[in-house]
Amino acid sequence: MTDWWGIAWLAILLFVNAFFVGAEFAIISARRSQIEPKAEAGGRAAKTTIHAMEHATMMLATSQLGITVCSLLILNVSEPAIHHLLEVPLALTGWPEQVIATIAFVIALVVVSFLHVVVGEMVPKNLSFSLPDRAALILAPPLVFVSMIFRPIIIALNATTNGVLRLFGVQPRNEATSTFTVDEVANIVAQSTKAGVLTDSIGALNAAFEFSAKKAKDIAVGMPDLVSLSEAVTPAEVERAVAQHGFSRYVLVNAQGEPTGYLHLKDVIDLEETHEFAEPVPPKRIRQLISIYRGTDLEDALASMRRSGVHLARVFDEEGATRGILFLEDIIEELVGEVQDATRRS
Repeated sequence: MTDWWGIAWLAILLFVNAFFVGAEFAIISARRSQIEPKAEAGGRAAKTTIHAMEHATMMLATSQLGITVCSLLILNVSEPAIHHLLEVPLALTGWPEQVIATIAFVIALVVVSFLHVVVGEMVPKNLSFSLPDRAALILAPPLVFVSMIFRPIIIALNATTNGVLRLFGVQPRNEATSTFTVDEVANIVAQSTKAGVLTDSIGALNAAFEFSAKKAKDIAVGMPDLVSLSEAVTPAEVERAVAQHGFSRYVLVNAQGEPTGYLHLKDVIDLEETHEFAEPVPPKRIRQLISIYRGTDLEDALASMRRSGVHLARVFDEEGATRGILFLEDIIEELVGEVQDATRRS
C-alpha cells in the first residue's frame, strides 16, 4: 500500500470513528419524548432510534468497539504513511537519518493525534450534543445495523461488562435515561429563573412541583369543618343554605353523619316554582360521591375525579372510616391559586 493510500485510509477511518462517537453521544443525549411522536407517525428511523435507546448498553458497546478498532487502524496505517512522506523533504536538510526519522515520527504522531481528537472525537460529539434528536434519527439506524452484524461479539462484551459491574454491587441499566425527576425539573426551573431566562410571576411552576408531592389528606376538608345538609333536604333548604353560606355545592349526610351524596344549586333551581319545592329533593337529582384513600397522590385523585365526572369525593382512612371531603375546586387551587365559588359572597 502506497503512502497516499495511507492518507486516504486516514480520512476514511476518521469519518467512521466520527460516526461511532456521534452515534454514541446522540443516543445518550436524545430525548425520547421528541422521538416517540415521529415513531407513532410511522417513521422507520424513529422506530429504530427508540429501539436503540431501549438497548443503550448494546449500542454503547457497539460504538466503543468501533471506536477502538478505528483508533488502532489509524495509528497502524496512517501514521507510517505520514512518517514516510515527511522523510522526503526532511532528507534535504542533510540531518542524520536517525534524527530525520525521529522528527518525522513526532510530527506524524502529533498530526494524526490532532485529527483524531478534533475530527474523529470532538466535532461529532459536539454536533450530537447540539442537535441530539436529529443526530439520533440519522446515526442510530446504521448503528443498530452494525450491532446486528457483530451481535455475538457485542453480547459477549456487554455480558462481561455487566458481570464486572455486579461484582462491585452496581446494577447495570440497559435503557438510556430520557426523563427528568420532579427534583431535577425543579432545579432546572430554579436555575433558569435565577439566570433570568424564565419567569414565574404567579408561582404556577412552584405550585405544580408542590402539587405532585401532596396527598388527598393534605387538602381534604374534615367532616367537622364541612357545611353539610341532610340527605332529606328540600329545595327550599338548599336555597336558604346558599343564601346563608354562599356555596354552590353541598354534601348530604345521613343520620350517622356519613356523606351519601352531594347537590349542586343547579340540581334544584328548576324546582323552585313547583309543588316539589317543599318536598325532599328527588333521589335521581342527588349526585354520587366517589371514595378516595387519604394517602392517594393528589394528581391521581384528580385523575379519578375527572374520569368519574364528579366535583366532590369522600376521603377514607386505613379502616375505611370517612375522614373528610375532597373538593375539585381545592385541587385546582393547588395549581392555579384561589378559585372563587361563583355563588359565594366576597
